[in-house]
Amino acid sequence: MQCNLAWVRHAGNVAWVRRAAASSQTRSVMSTPRPQIPEATIARLPSYLRALVDLDGNGVTTVSSTELAEAAGVQSALLRRDLSHFGSYGTRGVGYEVPVLMREIGEHVGTGTVWPVLVVGVGNMGRALAHHGASLDVSFQVVAMVDSNPAIVGTTVAGIQVRDQSDLEAVVAECRPRIAIITTPPEAAQQVCDRVVAAGVSSILNFAPVTLTIPEGATVRTVDLSQELQILAFHEARREPATDADTKELVR
Repeated sequence: MQCNLAWVRHAGNVAWVRRAAASSQTRSVMSTPRPQIPEATIARLPSYLRALVDLDGNGVTTVSSTELAEAAGVQSALLRRDLSHFGSYGTRGVGYEVPVLMREIGEHVGTGTVWPVLVVGVGNMGRALAHHGASLDVSFQVVAMVDSNPAIVGTTVAGIQVRDQSDLEAVVAECRPRIAIITTPPEAAQQVCDRVVAAGVSSILNFAPVTLTIPEGATVRTVDLSQELQILAFHEARREPATDADTKELVR
């Protein structure tokens, strides 16, 4: 029952968290079908929310689409089109009420519910996520961790005892994570993804440097650090081409 103890430490009230999760599941089942929202729009919502939180923290109560778009790093027309998928929150000539729009977007991206998270793979990345997860967003709490390395299994990380990866299905049944984070070596990631989904977890954040085949009914987001670095290198190379001396120095 290690996951229960983790809930007490992280969330302070096991019963409240589990009621919130159950309520969320009930709303999902009973609610009417929602309109299809483009993935690109969904991906930009956290940026809008972050900009709104900053504005709210600075005492700003209303903001124009141009100002909000600039704060979020997008074009104002794109921002207005994105927000139009969720209804009309702005007033012509006035703009958006920051607290209202912040609350509405927050509800869409799940900031009103504590989402339990399972970490599969307790290497450097997994440990970092466990230790610093609370600083990323209080809506996400690591409740269980599993690993296949006998030297790691049984140790305690951020107050959570690492379970054996062979017990993955039992851990999911006991702790009921809604999101799984995969930080395993690439050769193990697909099998872990399949097992996690089969056990009932349909939302996965993948840090393994490999493209996963997404099981039916699952949503997978992949964070490829090497790919992001290569994109930055591309822009850097176009910004200031390397000289022959630079190239020779790198080769040496």
